[in-house]
Amino acid sequence: MTTTPENHAPENQALPPDILANFYSPDFIRDPYETLEKLRERTSAFYEPVMGRTVLLGWDDIETALRDRTYSRDPRNAAEDTLMARLRGQDERPGTSILFLDPPDHTRLRGLVNKAFTPRAVEAMRPRIEAIAEDLLDKVEGKPTWDLIEAFAAPLPTIVIAEMLGVDPKDQPQFKAWSDNLVKGLDPFISPEDQQRLDESRAALDAYLRAQIAGRRAQPRDDLLSALIVAEDEGHKLTEDELLGTVSLLLVAGNVTTTDLIGNGVHALLRHPDQKDLLRDDPSLIVNAVEEMLRYDSPVVLTGRIVMDDEVVTGCPVKKGHSLTPLLAAANHDPAVHADPHRFDIAREDPKHQSFGGGAHYCLGAPLARAEAQVAVTTLLRRFPNLHLAGPEPERRLLIGFRGFLSLPVAVD
Repeated sequence: MTTTPENHAPENQALPPDILANFYSPDFIRDPYETLEKLRERTSAFYEPVMGRTVLLGWDDIETALRDRTYSRDPRNAAEDTLMARLRGQDERPGTSILFLDPPDHTRLRGLVNKAFTPRAVEAMRPRIEAIAEDLLDKVEGKPTWDLIEAFAAPLPTIVIAEMLGVDPKDQPQFKAWSDNLVKGLDPFISPEDQQRLDESRAALDAYLRAQIAGRRAQPRDDLLSALIVAEDEGHKLTEDELLGTVSLLLVAGNVTTTDLIGNGVHALLRHPDQKDLLRDDPSLIVNAVEEMLRYDSPVVLTGRIVMDDEVVTGCPVKKGHSLTPLLAAANHDPAVHADPHRFDIAREDPKHQSFGGGAHYCLGAPLARAEAQVAVTTLLRRFPNLHLAGPEPERRLLIGFRGFLSLPVAVD
């Protein structure tokens, strides 16, 4: 039976009806920060009945939840009628994705994959990332207007992860199409049409990868897929299903969220011309600027945990198996942590954020995402110093939990 605010949380921690109406609206997905401010004025945590979850808003509470190793990420531990249970119903290979595993399996899989994404390994890739960025911008040179997402922010991370895996360049557009459909698997309100596209994309990607894996077993190459096949840690190796789950995760996480980081970051710069000019004139600010982009407009709005015993979390009683939803975007705009949090300031003294999550599930690809964004924005401003937005406010992708643009028209003077 679906839990209600009255039998689950104190009255002052039930979501106000007017805000509940906003919480799943397209307006909230486009710009959540006004609603989050209203919520913060009322409480630091509340029970949200639509998806049976307790939502956390404050920096400290979210950091604590992310680091709490008694909580689970495995949807198989979720009670019915909860957010994480919805995701469980969309998982055809439970127990194969790092994203939704607990120790010791999570520790084992992460240890096998992690070596490809260390800061040192990523730095070795930076010259190739720079070359890809230059090649993509060569294709729009001389055009008065173009779509930054289609021409640059989307293909750059797709090409990077595809090359890492050893994907044939001719197959890279298909990889992007598959990843766009697979990310819908993280939407708890996925439509039947999107579910069908997801299932078809997953089957097609699996068939493609199984053929690639068989080829690499017979004739290994110098690529990430071959490395994953032979990876071993204390006698442990990836099963074929774990290989498929890992590569699928890298494909989705490596494409969609990095595309959104680049798109959101450039959008913030172009909406704040003084900040764009500051970065253009002093490219050494790029490391701090990318951190501020992640804080100011995180590509990932929320994450999830499952409570494994009845307990009280930030004043809210939470039943075993029920979901916690740390709102990363709310933490990043917490005025207790950041002065004037809604101000975009690439020179902010400490633009710390929780956009990559935390604890044992801190984003594996964070070093690569940072490097790609740093290269992308620096190269873009050097090549097109007078870049500006073209047309009306661009359209956001309406996907719960993620923030990005369907398109981002830009113009060059």
